[in-house]
Amino acid sequence: MNNRLTALSGRHVLITGGAGLIGAVIGRMLEAAGAHVTALDNLSSYETMPTLLKADEHESGLRIGDICDEDLVRDLVRDSDYVIHAAAHSTVAGCTRDPETAFHSNVAGVETVLRAVADAGNVRRFLFISSAQVYGHGAAGSDAVQTFTEDQPISPLNVYAAAKAWGEWQTRFLLNAAGVDFTVVRPFSVYGEHQVPKPGAYSWVIAQFAMYAAIGDPLPLNNGGRQVRDFVHVEDAAAGICLALVGEEAGGQIVNLGTGRTTSVRRVAELIQTHFPDAQLCDAPRPAQDPLGGCADINRMSQVLGWEPQISVEAGIARYVDWLRAVPAAIPDWLRTEGDRVASWNTGAVPRI
Repeated sequence: MNNRLTALSGRHVLITGGAGLIGAVIGRMLEAAGAHVTALDNLSSYETMPTLLKADEHESGLRIGDICDEDLVRDLVRDSDYVIHAAAHSTVAGCTRDPETAFHSNVAGVETVLRAVADAGNVRRFLFISSAQVYGHGAAGSDAVQTFTEDQPISPLNVYAAAKAWGEWQTRFLLNAAGVDFTVVRPFSVYGEHQVPKPGAYSWVIAQFAMYAAIGDPLPLNNGGRQVRDFVHVEDAAAGICLALVGEEAGGQIVNLGTGRTTSVRRVAELIQTHFPDAQLCDAPRPAQDPLGGCADINRMSQVLGWEPQISVEAGIARYVDWLRAVPAAIPDWLRTEGDRVASWNTGAVPRI
């Protein structure tokens, strides 16, 4: 536990989406620091997940409910010193296929939480979890590897990213007017234990490749795996978010959360191969609009948080593989019967960021 998080000892922290991948890790870190954590979640992210991985509905601090339930949200916010908004309909493909649900979760829900925070008068800081997706193809376009900085223009390319960009602006608009302190963070490619791919979502390549290898399927390398990403382990992402909640210099800032290093998709496949020597790699065409990618500029993160991620991609992949071997039932049934992945990844696929 970072010593600076002891400032949260005895404080009440509300985490929307608190049963999700990132939210659950944030909650554990805050509880270890002595905070009283309430996790608000509708458990929708568990719909396609094996039963044994689902959140315990009787777990202390978990409130099952919808972020659009204004009365519930206002009651929880009134009892909170800090609010972290992690709830979202969180896959690009899912938002594209179901824009109504995306609007409910990623726009209407954000508005409900923000207005509750603005009106409460007791919240010390609100933290909005945005996404590196807001950068789109960046200033150099989709055919260049680049570094993304918080001050460059954003250019969202899909429903999910557009909602995150709107959430950033609405956070500034409403909370500046209300005099409430806030921080916006933009995590890059978060991965780690308990991450389970969703049907039709062409993302989370570390989890996908590990599961493909575990069931003996080949690992498809779109564009030969030349695309690069800034992979940040979920524990590092959660640590950065917790520090952004208490860091004095983080107030009013937009902060990237990444490692500042690029790792190619081919390198991910090769690292998976070290744990599954029989895994085969196969070339696949580059999906439409799949960017070569890049990494986070972490100068502001280092300055305002005084921190950098600690878990390397090599160590993080090893941890994921160990977890998967310990919990093989985490591999969903649909993934085992997915069909021709090369063909499906070449038809209407979306960027894996």
